[in-house]
Order: sequence, then C-alpha cells, then structure tokens
Amino acid sequence: MSRTGTRDRAVVIGGSMAGLLAARVLADAYGDVTVIDRDQLPAFPEHRRGVPQAHHAHALLARGQQVLEELFPGLTADLVARGAPRGDMLANARLHFSGHKLMQAPSGMVLISASRVLLEDAVRRRARALPGVLFAPPSDVVGLATTPGGERVTGVRVLRREGGAAEVHEADLVIDASGRGSRAPTWLETLGFERPEEDRIWIDLRYTSRRYRLPPDALGGDLASVQAPTPTQPRGGVLARLEHGEWLLTLAGVLGDRPPTDPDGFLAFARSLSFPDIHDAIENAEALDDPVPFRFPASVRRRYERLARLPEGFLPVGDSLCSFNPVYGQGMAVAALEALVLQRHLRCPDRSGSRKILRDLVRKLDGPWDMARGADLVLPGVPGPRPWPMRLVGRYIARLHAAAVHDGRLGAAFVRVSGLVDEPAALLRPGVALRVLRASF
Repeated sequence: MSRTGTRDRAVVIGGSMAGLLAARVLADAYGDVTVIDRDQLPAFPEHRRGVPQAHHAHALLARGQQVLEELFPGLTADLVARGAPRGDMLANARLHFSGHKLMQAPSGMVLISASRVLLEDAVRRRARALPGVLFAPPSDVVGLATTPGGERVTGVRVLRREGGAAEVHEADLVIDASGRGSRAPTWLETLGFERPEEDRIWIDLRYTSRRYRLPPDALGGDLASVQAPTPTQPRGGVLARLEHGEWLLTLAGVLGDRPPTDPDGFLAFARSLSFPDIHDAIENAEALDDPVPFRFPASVRRRYERLARLPEGFLPVGDSLCSFNPVYGQGMAVAALEALVLQRHLRCPDRSGSRKILRDLVRKLDGPWDMARGADLVLPGVPGPRPWPMRLVGRYIARLHAAAVHDGRLGAAFVRVSGLVDEPAALLRPGVALRVLRASF
C-alpha cells in the first residue's frame, strides 16, 4: 500500500508511547497524521506533566523491544549509543518472584535498561521524522466530531492551550491514546452512546522512587534487581542501572502500603524487602534527588467491544483501552503489539473498519490481562473472584518459580512468557511441566 493511498487524514490523541507507535503505523497508510497532546512535547529527554509515572521504573519487556526495533530499525543501537545499558533479561538481572531468586542464565531476551524519558525521546524523534506526521501545538481535545446521526467520527474538537476558539481537526480515523484519564467515555455519552463497562482490579499500588549515583558493579555487574510482592510480603522494589551512570530505585507497596518519601523512611522500607540486594546497594550511596511518590489505584479495562453501538472511525488504544498494574511492566509492550494489529489491518486491501480492528485488539489484550489479574489476585487482600482454575495456575507458577532457582531453562521459559514473547500456555507444555514436577518432589 502506498503511503498516501486512498486514505487522507488520521488524528492521534496523545503523544506518549501508545500514540507514537500508532502514528508510526498510520504514517504508512494515511497522507496526513496529526498527533495532539496537552503538553508541549520536549525536543530532548526530559520529564513532562502528562507522564507523571516517568519518574519511576519502567520495563521494556522483550516483545516490546522486538516490536520497537521492527517499527523503528536501529532504535536499540541508538539507545545503547546514548548510554542505555544492554544485557540479557535473565542472565543480567536478579529476578525475584514468589519469594524465590530465579537462577541467572541466558534467555536470549534483550534487556534495554533505559529511562522512560530516554526511550520516549528516541521514539518521538523517529516519529517526528516520518513523512506526513505533524505534532499539533499543545491542545485539549474536548470532544468528537461526527456525522449528523453520530454513526461515523469525522474528527475531533480541539482547544489550543495558548487560547482561541474551538476548532475541528477533520479525520477519517481517530485514535484515542490519551491514557488512563481518557475522556472518550464521556464524549460518547454526550453523543448518545453508552459508556463502556469497566473491569477493575483494585490494587491501591503506591510507588516511591529515587535516583542514585552508584558504581557500575553495584549489583556485581548486573543491570537490575527486581523483587515482586508476595502474599507474605506485599512489598516490592526495582533497582535498575540507567544511562549516564545513574540508578533508579522504585519501591512499591500494595493495598495502601505507602513507601515513605523521607530519606530515612525510604531506606527503612528498602531494608524491609525479602532480599538484601537493593538495600545493600543504596545504604551508603549518593542520592541525586528526593523520593518522588505515585499512586495507581486500580487496573482498568474498558470494554468498548461490548457496546451495541460505537461510531465508525474511532479506536481506543494503550491505557485508554486497558491500563495494567505497572508492576508487571506490560504497558509499553502491549501498546507495541496493538500497533502491529493496527498495521496489519491497515495493510488489508478491504480496509478493515474500526470495529473489526477493535475486536482483534481485544484478543491481543486477553493474555496479558489474565496474567496480570492472576498475579494480583494471589495477594489475599485484593478483592475479586478466584475461581479454582486461577488458584491452580497460581500454585503451579509459584512452584515453577521455586524450581527456577536451580533450573535456568525454567527461568528462561518464564521470562519468555512474562516478556510477552510466548503465550502463557507455553508454561504448561509437557517439557516445562515435567521439570516443574520433578523439582517439586
């Protein structure tokens, strides 16, 4: 398909990772692609108001790295050239799950330990260079423009932040990548449509993060220590080596357990974790800033696919469609997978409608959502039903983690699934299940 083809204009609401990835694949099919964000998107790696979580640890899962490299060839090498450490997802990281430290062994999964601001800057630079892609001045999208009957979206209504009257950006396709705070349900309700149902998993996650200057061998040369919460210790933390010799520590508590923002309390919280790696590394380290807090109340999945009516030409992606517990690092990787779904449909000669694309996006979400939901519901205080298949799988995964302490092949299998490279069913294959069972007796 030629870039200009028969499609004319697309609008992307939101200039974060999901929006940038959508713009990348839209640029192959539309003559004009406009990205609209409330912020003045920076020309260099820096924090911005619209991404408050950028101050905290981010994981680019293995499949996310693969897709980003596919869509933006040379991105990985660029990140490394700009200082981001590169290693193996299992061999060069200390992974602690279910109270066990997985054996470090080669997994073949690339680990790029870059800050969110560096990664987003590298992707944004490439998106800006795409033919036909325009980044609008900072603006608020205040609603959808539609045909008289509301059956098709024809654009978005916009107010520039610098002032002026509302204007309409016309579009044949509108992508909502505005994130967890998306106002699309309200816009649809205003137009006479129903709001989508929401599935929620109340986790009440609290983050606190702080940057440090540590020697490169602070973790014995490893790039990160990851400690996931468990039923008996619902606290966790991630210490990761980033670009420019900086290290970022994010401490997390669930169900209202709040990592303190005072330095002494922050250090004491790190000391309370099940494994000493993180505390030992920072105990006498130089801190580069004060601890920064963040709260994530619940994972939310908006069920647009269940609506009886939805205007053609409107498509939610990223956190606007499904916002995951950030502990599992799935957000960017899932956004990348969604971009591939969109790309595949845009390449079809029959020009798939947005409703058909949405159905395929939803199918791509099912696996990551079920994995995250199952991991959250292992924690006793998290509200929600726990049917016996979920409980059975939870016990099996805990046994796999225990067996992976001495079995690098099991650790690699788990990393491939948690990294969204393999489907969850891969952990139930006979060769994997047999190794788990043998280690259990």
